[in-house]
Amino acid sequence: MAKKSLNKNLHKASKAKEDEFYTQLPDIERELKYYKKHFKGKVVYCNCDDPRISNFFHYFSYNFEKLGLKKLITTCYKNQSMDLFSKHDTEQAIYLEYNGDKNNNRIPDPDEIGIVPLKGNGDFRSKESIELLKQANIVVTNPPFSLFREYVNQLVEYDKKFLVIGNINAISYKECFELIKSDKMWLGYNTVRHFGRPDGSMYETARSFWYTNLDIAKRHEDIILYKSYNETPDAYPTYENFDAINVDRTYDIPMDYNGFMGVPITFLDKYNPAQFEIIGLGISNSGLEIGVQPYKPEHKKYRKEIQKRGAVDGDLYMMKDGEVSVPYARVIIKNKRI
Repeated sequence: MAKKSLNKNLHKASKAKEDEFYTQLPDIERELKYYKKHFKGKVVYCNCDDPRISNFFHYFSYNFEKLGLKKLITTCYKNQSMDLFSKHDTEQAIYLEYNGDKNNNRIPDPDEIGIVPLKGNGDFRSKESIELLKQANIVVTNPPFSLFREYVNQLVEYDKKFLVIGNINAISYKECFELIKSDKMWLGYNTVRHFGRPDGSMYETARSFWYTNLDIAKRHEDIILYKSYNETPDAYPTYENFDAINVDRTYDIPMDYNGFMGVPITFLDKYNPAQFEIIGLGISNSGLEIGVQPYKPEHKKYRKEIQKRGAVDGDLYMMKDGEVSVPYARVIIKNKRI
């Protein structure tokens, strides 16, 4: 039992370390410049940031007057294991509160920042953190990737505006995709690849997106289409088990096709809900069925090969000259303008 407990604790420690990514200030500045109009008179809460070293706190405190903020609150999770918590300057979990410049030097001086101890560990799910969340109008942070679903669900439950970073896989999470499909969440302007680590090193991840429900000009811009299905139908193979054509790149979407199309999930980075309708996600293991049918009897001989490539019964797949092709996850869309 002791060995199993140790392994479990080590797994938790490893998972926590994988979530300890610090967003760089230039990445924050590059994205936040598009949202300035949203912050006037608002309380901003950064609830997954070490308040002593958070670049989110740095950005909002130094731009407090420029943005017209009402209040800034920053807190984070204090893990009981010392080697898992940022700079380890204190054993106490705290939150910082800043209400703006008092001496007119336009700098957040230490004596202007309220330091408040927390009774618990600062987990965003704790009662203390939820009480702070209730005060906030907008939440801006880089939450733990491993808890992204739970984190976004909490923001939706408490009806909060938000701008948060999540990895590319979050698009295919059932809860997140449903929010995108129902036009309750969308992607921001930029992607993030490089994060800081507690030891001062840099870490490169797969592409991460900004996810938000703050209205931005980008989501109202049309994707310019220039390809024609009628002229090159052979360029758009159909799926064996779903009535839709496959489109490998967003900019290859045909301008004259009025049926269902399977496009890469990165399409959502350019998605305009006035131009396209999202039908569903073209993989069954996401839990979002769109009517994809299981393999037909005549396809059974290809099943082993398909499964080797990571597909499951019900995934979208194509066949050409007897060869099986299983594309990556596809968003099924339809052009509203045709």
